[in-house]
Amino acid sequence: MGDARQFGLVSDDRGGLTRRMRARPATLEDADEVLRLAAVMYSSMGQDPTDPRWITTATAQFRSRLGEDLGAFVVDHPDRSGLAASAAATVTTRLAGPNNLAARFAYVQWVATDPDARSRGYGRAVMTALLQWCEHEGVVYVELHATEAGEPLYRDLGFNDAGPVALRRRLVGDQPA
Repeated sequence: MGDARQFGLVSDDRGGLTRRMRARPATLEDADEVLRLAAVMYSSMGQDPTDPRWITTATAQFRSRLGEDLGAFVVDHPDRSGLAASAAATVTTRLAGPNNLAARFAYVQWVATDPDARSRGYGRAVMTALLQWCEHEGVVYVELHATEAGEPLYRDLGFNDAGPVALRRRLVGDQPA
């Protein structure tokens, strides 16, 4: 393995060698690819991401908020142009609580890996980078909604469902087309 490391190769779960990937911060130039991967995620959840209103709104939000209250990390696809994986989080300040005086929270969204790039550690790479960014931003709690496929990774990264039950209610407006 000594020679392999000098070429950036590490052992994978199957006993072979793979190139170590690094997540990088997303840039404005990544917007279309990040949205494409978000659409992959929504499709896997049974939602239709083809509504042009969503594409326009989400692209505008990504472009205007990146580097402000939005952090996103990506892994470039090793076999073609474009991205293999991405993850994003928004940071907000809520009212302080006894266990979170800073009142900084993050919500993780748009975690997706291209189907042809799964099981290579790209999802873990973007999530690890995103959590480090959240910590740098002074976030105390990070929240997300997990799909069945993503839940094992999130639990391995320290997420749990302990604590108060989170409930939500959809209000009138902003209905899907």
